[in-house]
Amino acid sequence: MSAAPSISTVPDAFQEGAVVVDPDLIRKHGGNGPRYTSYPTADRFVEAFDDVAYRHWLANRNVGGFSRPLGLYVHVPFCDTLCFYCACNKIITKDRARAAKYVDYLEREIRLVAGVTGKARISSMHWGGGTPTFLGRELTERLVGTLRDAFDFDPAGEWAIEVDPRRVEATGIAHLGQVGFNRISMGVQDFDPQVQQAVHRIQSVAQTREAIDAARRNGFTSVNLDLIYGLPKQTVAGFMRTLDRVIECDPDRVALYSYAHLPAMFMPQRRILEADLPSPEVKLELLTTAIRRLGEAGYRYIGMDHFAKPNDPLAVAQRQGRLTRDFQGYSCGGDSDVVGLGVSAIGKVGPAYAQNVKGLEEYYSALDAGRFPTLRGIQLSPDDLVRRAAIQALACHFSLAKESLEIAYLIEFDTYFAREMESLRELEADGLVELEDGWIHVTPAGRLLVRVVCAVFDRYLRETQQRTRYSRVV
Repeated sequence: MSAAPSISTVPDAFQEGAVVVDPDLIRKHGGNGPRYTSYPTADRFVEAFDDVAYRHWLANRNVGGFSRPLGLYVHVPFCDTLCFYCACNKIITKDRARAAKYVDYLEREIRLVAGVTGKARISSMHWGGGTPTFLGRELTERLVGTLRDAFDFDPAGEWAIEVDPRRVEATGIAHLGQVGFNRISMGVQDFDPQVQQAVHRIQSVAQTREAIDAARRNGFTSVNLDLIYGLPKQTVAGFMRTLDRVIECDPDRVALYSYAHLPAMFMPQRRILEADLPSPEVKLELLTTAIRRLGEAGYRYIGMDHFAKPNDPLAVAQRQGRLTRDFQGYSCGGDSDVVGLGVSAIGKVGPAYAQNVKGLEEYYSALDAGRFPTLRGIQLSPDDLVRRAAIQALACHFSLAKESLEIAYLIEFDTYFAREMESLRELEADGLVELEDGWIHVTPAGRLLVRVVCAVFDRYLRETQQRTRYSRVV
């Protein structure tokens, strides 16, 4: 098979949204690496950071009179069917009664948080899973009501929910709009019937279009579709047909994820035959094809895995310098604190991260005892904070102004990051970055590999060099 061609989605390589696929660079640098939805990454969290530490930072998030925006993430772990590729924290059940008990305890956690923060202003909310619509209409409406009673929701805020088009009807989406959701994300992965059979997820184009049309009719201002490349039975021709159908659906955003086959870590993946997975060469061609096709259709490459139309709030936020990266991918609301609610949910409060326990019984037991269900977390050091700022700038804007960190953190950049600058010069020689006076720019050929550039600033990764626990960069 011939090598995939080098392509650019726009004529000017440094224009907004430009990305170049360079197969040689991807083969050289496309190993395993973190996705940097946080820094330090979640595998660096420690159990010494407990519910007492989390309560402290919740209580002190507005110390000094500076009020940071606050967002909510609500995790609903239930699904009624198993998708073999899935690596999310989920519980497979058809017993809807389990949802009622879970909402009871979510409400306890909400009251615990509100008891510390007061009726805080909420600028954004995201429900993920699992399948959030597993709750059904009555419990969904009840939970939204509890949240609105506990917090002060900004009328101009972004309220997002993940849905499975196979499990929600048009009337169900209308109900989500009625209770206040205005952004929706839908899983597609691939429309190819052979691929769907191999991953145990049968979903028609008609189901998907019906869900999108219902969202448009009911006030949802942004629709995202998720795709995965590298799945079993995928072919370039078949994925091209999927991309054509996706573009016909006209979503505002597309997330294009690389399938990470880690059956030792995620049991459902053991049902996928490794022999059915595309070769590295085919997988690269799948990615190349998708980037070309989405670029031709007018989508801008935002960053790791994400594409958006030029007028979508995500693309606008990137142009205006407000784009941030968090556990939901990219966010357009600027840097904010996030409270995580539900099993395994992760929050960010001030200079700290906290993650909830992962099991239902542990979650229920902690709340029965009147404690936050905190499993682990981390309080960032001054060094962590400056490195997080560097990684955020590169991941969100493909550029880093050294002076911005020097002023904010009182460092001399080239001295503080002397070792990192040596590594960056090596990446510059390979064409991933350009080093100008006072600036670090990720080139269009380096943007698909921006995780590699970010990793230069990851002190924990450099000290351990344990990359095998992460998914591949591309």
